[in-house]
Amino acid sequence: MMALNGNNGQSATNNNQQYSLIKRLYASLAFVISVGEYAVLIYDVARATIRRPPHFYLILKQLFDIGVASLPVVAITGLSTGMVLAAQSFYQLADKGLASVTGLMVAKAMMTELGPVLTAFMVTGRVGAAMCAELGTMQVTEQIDALKTMAVNPNRYLISPRFIAGTLMIPLLVIFSIVMGIFGGYLVAVYFFGMAPNTYFDPMPIHITYFDFLTGVIKGFVFGILIMTISCYKGLRTSGGAAGVGRSTTNSVVITYCCILFVNFFLTVGLNIIHSQLTGIWE
Repeated sequence: MMALNGNNGQSATNNNQQYSLIKRLYASLAFVISVGEYAVLIYDVARATIRRPPHFYLILKQLFDIGVASLPVVAITGLSTGMVLAAQSFYQLADKGLASVTGLMVAKAMMTELGPVLTAFMVTGRVGAAMCAELGTMQVTEQIDALKTMAVNPNRYLISPRFIAGTLMIPLLVIFSIVMGIFGGYLVAVYFFGMAPNTYFDPMPIHITYFDFLTGVIKGFVFGILIMTISCYKGLRTSGGAAGVGRSTTNSVVITYCCILFVNFFLTVGLNIIHSQLTGIWE
C-alpha cells in the first residue's frame, strides 16, 4: 500500500513537471506568434499606406486627436519637468560654483531623454489606451468583420490614418515638450533663485548641438511608431467582450511603456555611436 502511494505521488509529480514544461513552451510559442503577427501588421499597414493612402479627412481627425488634443498634458509634463530639473540642478551645483550650467543641464536632459520619453508616456496613456479600447470594442462587436465584408481594408481605414498622424505629431509634441521644459527651468532659475537670464541661456548655444536636438526628434518618431502599432495591434487582437477590452487596453499600455524604455536605451547608444563615427570621419 505504501509502495502504491509512493508510485502515485511520483506519477503526480511527473505530471506536474510535464504540465509546467508544456505551459512554458506554449507561452514561448504564443510570444513568437504575437511578434510575427505584429511584424505582419506593420508590413500590411505600410503597404496599404503606400499603395493607396487613406482619405485626408481621416488623417486630419487623427492629427487633431493625437496632436492638438495632447498639447495641454504635454505642456504640463514638460513645464513641471523643467522646473524640477532646474531646482535640483541649482541645489546640487550652487555650492560648487556651477550654478551657471543650470540652464544647460535642463536643456540637455529635456532634448535627449526626458522630453521624448515623458511625452511618449503621456501620449501612450492619453491616446494609445483610448485607441486600443476603441479598436478592441470594434473587434468584439464585429464591426471590423463588417468592414471586411464590405471590401474595406481595416488596415487602410482604421490603422493607417493613426499611423501617419502618430509618426508626424509625436516628434512635434516632443519639440513642444522640450520648449516648455526649458521655459519652466527658466522660470524657476530666474524668478525663484534670482539667476540672470543671460546666465541661464548663454551656455546653450556653445554646448548644445544639432545632434542633441535630432536625438529627441528621432526618438519621438520611433516612439510614435511603437505607440501607434502596439496599441492598434492589441486592439485588433481583443477577445472576450468588455472584460477583454479592459485587458487589452492595460496590456497595450504596459507593453508600450516597456518597449519605449528598452528602445530608448538602444537608440541612445546607437545614435551616439553613429555620431562619434561620423564625427571621426569628418575630422
